[in-house]
Amino acid sequence: MQFKHRREDEWSVIDYYMEEYNVTAQEAYDVFNKYIESAWKDINQGLLKPAEMPAEVVNRSLNLSRVMDVLYKEGDGYTYVGKKIKDAITSLLIEPTTL
Repeated sequence: MQFKHRREDEWSVIDYYMEEYNVTAQEAYDVFNKYIESAWKDINQGLLKPAEMPAEVVNRSLNLSRVMDVLYKEGDGYTYVGKKIKDAITSLLIEPTTL
C-alpha cells in the first residue's frame, strides 16, 4: 500500500528501508511483516510463562499490541482512517454485544 507524502521530509520506515536496501515497497513490507509475525510469537510465548510483572501491566501491554496490529496491519490506519477501522471501532465501542 503506497501513500503520498504530505511533506518532503515525511518518510516512513518502509521508505527508509527501500532506500537503504534498494528494494521495492512490497519487498520491504514482506520483511517487516516477518518481524511482526516473529514479535507476535514472542508475545504469545511470553504469556505462557509465569511473570514477575503484575497481570494488569502485561494485559495493558498486550492490548496496546493488539490495537497497533489492527491499526497498522494493512497500512497506516491511524493517519488514513478507512471504513475497516471505523467499522472495527464502531463494533467495539458502540454496537452492543449480545450474549
